[in-house]
Amino acid sequence: MYSIIVFLPLLGCLIAGFFGRWIGARGAALLTSGFLVVSAILSCVAFYKVGINHGEVGSIEVLRWVTSGELDVNWAFRIDTLTVVMLVVVTFVSALVHIYSIGYMHDDPHQPRFFAYLSLFTFSMLMLVTSDNFLQLFFGWEGVGLASYLLIGFWYKKPSACAAAMKAFIVNRVGDFGFALGIFAIFFTFGTLSFDTVFASASDYVGETFGFLGYEVDVLTTICLLLFMGAMGKSAQFMLHTWLPDAMEGPTPVSALIHAATMVTAGVFLVARCSPLFELSETALMFVTIVGATTAFFAATVGLTQNDIKRVVAYSTCSQLGYMFAALGVGAYGIAIFHLFTHAFFKALLFLGSGSVIHAVSGEQDMRKMGGLFPHIKITYVMMLIGTIALTGVGIPGLFGTAGFYSKDAIIEATYAAHSGAGSYAFWLTVIAAFLTSFYSWRLMFMTFHGKTRASHEVLSHVHESPNVMLVPLYFLAAGALLAGIIFAPYFIGHHEAGFWSEALFRSESNHIVHDLHDVPIWVKWSATVMMLAGLALSYIMYIRSPDLPRRLATQHALAYKFLLNKWYFDELYDFLLVRPAKWLGHFLWKRGDGWLIDGLGPDGVSARVIDITNKVVRLQTGYVYHYAFAMLIGVAALISFYMFGGFGGGH
Repeated sequence: MYSIIVFLPLLGCLIAGFFGRWIGARGAALLTSGFLVVSAILSCVAFYKVGINHGEVGSIEVLRWVTSGELDVNWAFRIDTLTVVMLVVVTFVSALVHIYSIGYMHDDPHQPRFFAYLSLFTFSMLMLVTSDNFLQLFFGWEGVGLASYLLIGFWYKKPSACAAAMKAFIVNRVGDFGFALGIFAIFFTFGTLSFDTVFASASDYVGETFGFLGYEVDVLTTICLLLFMGAMGKSAQFMLHTWLPDAMEGPTPVSALIHAATMVTAGVFLVARCSPLFELSETALMFVTIVGATTAFFAATVGLTQNDIKRVVAYSTCSQLGYMFAALGVGAYGIAIFHLFTHAFFKALLFLGSGSVIHAVSGEQDMRKMGGLFPHIKITYVMMLIGTIALTGVGIPGLFGTAGFYSKDAIIEATYAAHSGAGSYAFWLTVIAAFLTSFYSWRLMFMTFHGKTRASHEVLSHVHESPNVMLVPLYFLAAGALLAGIIFAPYFIGHHEAGFWSEALFRSESNHIVHDLHDVPIWVKWSATVMMLAGLALSYIMYIRSPDLPRRLATQHALAYKFLLNKWYFDELYDFLLVRPAKWLGHFLWKRGDGWLIDGLGPDGVSARVIDITNKVVRLQTGYVYHYAFAMLIGVAALISFYMFGGFGGGH
C-alpha cells in the first residue's frame, strides 16, 4: 500500500512528462489527478490503521541504496503516526490542487508539463515524509527544492517568475548548507544515518563536546542548530523568509501546494521527527522558540500593509509557520503537527479561493482594484469566509470552534505553560500576532468583497463564478477547515494524545507541556479569542465604517507605513550587504582577474605576444632582392667588425 501511495505520483509525472504530447493536456490532467486521488484515499486508510486504530508501526525496506565503506543506507519507508499524518496532508491537498488546476490552467498550452511538475513535487514530498534515514530525507528535501524551482518559474517567459524561482532556490541553498553539515556531523558522531540508531544512542552524547576554533562546542546542540538552519530555509523563518512572498509569481495552484500545505511545512516535520535530538538540547529548543515567535510577529506585521491578495496569504503562511516552531521550541511537538494538519486545510482553501477571485476579475491581484465582489461570486465569498474564520481562530473556549481555533490557541497556551523566558517571549508575541492576523485577514475580506467596487466597468462586466472543477476542491477544504479541529483534537492534543503519537514523537520525562497547557489561567485561554475579536472590530472600522481612515493613518505615520510596506527592508538590506558586493566581486574577478591577469599574463597573453612578434617579423619578407642584398651586406660588415674588435677573445 505504501509503495502505491509514494510511487503513483512519480508514475504520473513520468507519463505526463514524457508522453504528454501523445495523451494530450486533458489526458495528462486526468491521469495525474486520478493517481493522486488514489494515493489520498490510501493515505486516509493508513491514517486510520496506524494513527486512530493504533496499528503496527515500523520500517518497510524498498531496496538497497547506498553502500560505501561504513556508509550503508537502504531505501525504506518509516511508518508511524507522524508519517501517516503527513501522508494525508500531502496527498489530500495535492489531489485537490491537481483537480483545481484542471480548471485554473485550462487555457495554458503547457498543461502536461505543469501536471508533471506537480506530481514530481508530490513524489519528492512523499519521499521526504516517509524517509527512514537522513540521506533519504535529504534526497526528498532537495527534490522538493527542485520541483518548487520548476513550478515557481513555470511561466519562464515572465522575468519576475524566473527571478522568484532563482531567489527561492538560492535562499534555500543557504539553509540546506547548514542541513548538509548537520547530516555530516551526525554521521561523524554516530557512524550511521539511520533514524532508529541515531535516536536510540543520542542520550549517550549528552554533555559531549568537540573543539572548534579554540572553543569547546556541545555536540548535540551543534547538530540540532545545523538541522534547524535547514528548517529555517525550507519553512521561511525569520532572516531566511525573503523567498516566500516572491514565490507567489507562480500559478496560484502552485502557491497552494508548495507554500501553504506541504513544502514550507517540511522544516516543521524535520524538527518533529528529530525530537529525540532536540529534546536533549535546551539551547537548541530555546533558539527554535525565539525564531518561531519572532517570525510569527514579523510576518503578521508585514501582512498588515500588503495589497496583493496572494502576498497577504503568503505572509499569513509565514506567520503560522512561526507559531508551529514556537510550539516545537517549548516541547509541544504534537501540537505543532496538529497546527500543521489544520493549517493545510484552511490555508490551501484561502490560496485556492484567492485563485478563484483572481480568475473572476481577469487576473487582477491588487485588492485596491477590487471591492464589492460579493454579489457576483457568492460561493467563492463563502469559501474565503470559512478560510478566514478558521485562520483567525473563531470559537468559544471550552465549547467549539474552527480548526485554527483548536490548534492555534493550543500553541498559545503551550507557550504560556512552558514557564520559561523564551516561552513568555513566545506567548506575548503569538498573542499580538493573533490580533494582527485577525486584522489583516478581515482586511482582505472587506477590501475584496465589501464596500464600493474599485474595479473598472470592463472588469466588473466580466466577473463570474469559477467552474465546478475549481469549486468542488474548495468544498472539501472548507469541510476540513471547519471540522478538522473538533474531530481530531482529542487525538492530537487531548485524552487520546499519548496513544495516538505512540513512539512517533519523543518527550523527556520532565516534559509535561501537553498536560500543563490544560491548567493555564482562564485569561490565557481567552486571550486569542479577545485578540481575534479586537482585530475584526478594528478592521471593520477602518475598511467599512471609515474607509478613508487607512489612507490618513498611512500619511500621518509615513515612516512606519513604508517600513511595513517594504517588509522591514530585508530585501534592500540583503541587496546592500550580499548582492551588490557579490556582483562587484564577480565584475572585479572578470575584468581584472580573468581579463587582465589570466588573459594578459597567462596562455592567452603569451600567444597574443607571439602573434604580435610574428606579424612584425613577417614585414621583413618584402620579396625585393636589393633588400635582401642590403641585409647581407650589413651582416658581413657586422661580422668583420666583431672580429676586428676582439670578438671571442681575438686581438692577442
